[in-house]
Amino acid sequence: MNEDFINKWISQVKKGTLSFIVLNVLKSGKAYYGYDLINEIKKITEIEIAEGTLYPLMNRLKDEKLIVSEWVEQESGIPRKYYSITPEGKNTVTKMEEYWHNLNNSVLKITK
Repeated sequence: MNEDFINKWISQVKKGTLSFIVLNVLKSGKAYYGYDLINEIKKITEIEIAEGTLYPLMNRLKDEKLIVSEWVEQESGIPRKYYSITPEGKNTVTKMEEYWHNLNNSVLKITK
């Protein structure tokens, strides 16, 4: 078994689906700050995401107008940047879900 190949493939799959995962978590309507979002994704999917991976992705999603961010003052400590999904983000993730389900069904057919 070629461990290097498998590890690279897993990394590419994870990277390719991270936007889909983030938008799906945010579509609940709850706003998350970065660390909380990382923990929520890990809890739901068991996928580890580094802050160095998440924040550039969040900036790209903001540039695409799929999410927005807002600084929120805390009673103690520094302000936190909270992220939430936009209506465009909800529409986009719905289309992504349709594609994902079709792709998943296709892959399941060939892996049986």
